[in-house]
Amino acid sequence: MNRSLAIALFLASAAVALGAAPARAQMGAPSQCMQFPALSQATQLKANAVSAAMKAKADRKDICRLMTVFVAAEDKVVKFLIDNKTWCGVPDQAIAAAKTSHEKSIKFRDAACTEAPEPKAPTLSDAIKTTPVDSASNTTTKLGRGGTFDTLTGNPLGR
Repeated sequence: MNRSLAIALFLASAAVALGAAPARAQMGAPSQCMQFPALSQATQLKANAVSAAMKAKADRKDICRLMTVFVAAEDKVVKFLIDNKTWCGVPDQAIAAAKTSHEKSIKFRDAACTEAPEPKAPTLSDAIKTTPVDSASNTTTKLGRGGTFDTLTGNPLGR
C-alpha cells in the first residue's frame, strides 16, 4: 500500500510539473493560469503531509483524514487543468496523467478509510491444533503400510 501511495504521489507531481510550464502560460497567459502554481504547491504540501504520516506509521484514522484532504486538493488541480486546458495550453498527456493519479489516490483513500477486516473466527482444527488438510505426513500408519489411505502403490496423498 505504501508503494501505491508513492506512485500516486509521484504521478501527481509529474502531472503538476507537466502542466506548470506550458508554452502559452509563459507568453502572457490570462491571470487564471497564474493561479496554478499556488494550487499545485498547496497540493504538494498535502501530499508531503501524507507521505510523512506514512513514514511515521501514523494511525489509520490520521492517514484517512490526510488522504481525504489531499484527494480534495488533487481534485481541484484536475478540475483546474480540465477547465483551463485551452487558455493555459495544458497538454492532453498532463490531464490524462493527473486523472490517472487522482483515481489511484481515491482508491488508496478508500482503502485507508475502510475499517480493517475482522479477524476470522477459529475453526475446529485451530481449536484442537490439527492440520486442516490430510497429507502424507498425517495419514501414515505405524507400520507405514496397510492404512486407510494406502493403496497398492502407496499413499496417494503423499504424491
